[in-house]
Formats: sequence, structure tokens, C-alpha cells
Amino acid sequence: MTYPPPPGGWHDPSAAAGPQSSPPADPTLPMAGNPIPTQPTSADPYAPADPYAGMKPGDPYAAPGYPPAGTPYAAPGYPTPGDPYAAAGYPAPAYPGYAPPSSKTNTLAIVALVLSLIGFTSCITAPIGAIMGHVARKQIRETGEQGEGMAKAAIIVGWILTALLVLLIIFYVVMIVIAVNSDSSSGY
Repeated sequence: MTYPPPPGGWHDPSAAAGPQSSPPADPTLPMAGNPIPTQPTSADPYAPADPYAGMKPGDPYAAPGYPPAGTPYAAPGYPTPGDPYAAAGYPAPAYPGYAPPSSKTNTLAIVALVLSLIGFTSCITAPIGAIMGHVARKQIRETGEQGEGMAKAAIIVGWILTALLVLLIIFYVVMIVIAVNSDSSSGY
């Protein structure tokens, strides 16, 4: 099939009649007399830029999360000293629920549980243990320490023993009143 010649007199070399004498040239191979091109260097304008170049620390042995040596340090949430663009006002809120759990158990929770359990034998320590359990739970929520279960057990045991103690006192008072009233009505 033959196409009409293109405008402008351009002639397609592949349309010549007959087979070609040589294979087409490979564009990746160097042409005769030209040197082989080298690989791009670091000065190549088309080389990809390192997006983390400005963020690399100067000291590779610096502790993570801390500024490099010689930089003023401010606590998290507070602006650094001398920062003209820092926001004035309150620091960023702290979220104690997201803090990593510490391995330390709240001492007040331990004492509260011991006092509540001693309330089985000495009735006066049960309410003290229950109150200390409430204080321990508040401390645990603020500091993130362990011992929530012990504080809750101290509260439950302490208030149950306190209620039983109050019921026992009421029972004794009622029995004494009944005994006094029965003696005065007998006529002695």
C-alpha cells in the first residue's frame, strides 16, 4: 500500500522499495567518533533532591528528642527561649492517658489496701483505708503509676467493713436500749 507523498517534499527512508542492507541504529550505543557519556554527578540538575537534607542532626550521637548541644532547651509544650515566633500563652495540654505506664506502684494504694484489710480485726482502720484509696486513685490518674486495682480494692473493702461496723454499733445500741427498758419495767 502506498501513501501519497507528504507535503513539503519529505521522503520516508523506510518506504524505499526492497530490503534494507543494515539493521537500524541502536540509540543507546555511542555513534562512531563520539565518547561514551558518563553517569550523572552530584551536580546533575535532574538528580533528585534529598527531602530530609535540612532535618539531619549535626551530632549523630545526640539523644533523640533533645536539641543539639548549645541550643536552649525548653520543656515540651513551651516555646524555646529567644524564639520570636513562639506562641505566647498556655503550654500544650498534657494527656496523661497516653503516657507510657511506669513500673512504679503507688505507695498510697498499697498502704490503703493494708489498712482496709487490717480493718477486719481493728475496725477503726477500715474507713481510713477507704479514704486513702480515693486519694491514691486520684494520684494514679495524675501520675500514671500502677496500683489502680489495689486502690479500688481498698475502697471497696474499706467501705464495706465501715458499713458493717456502723451496723454493729447500731445493733449494740438497740440491744442496750432494750435491756435498759426491760429492767425498768420489771419493778426492781
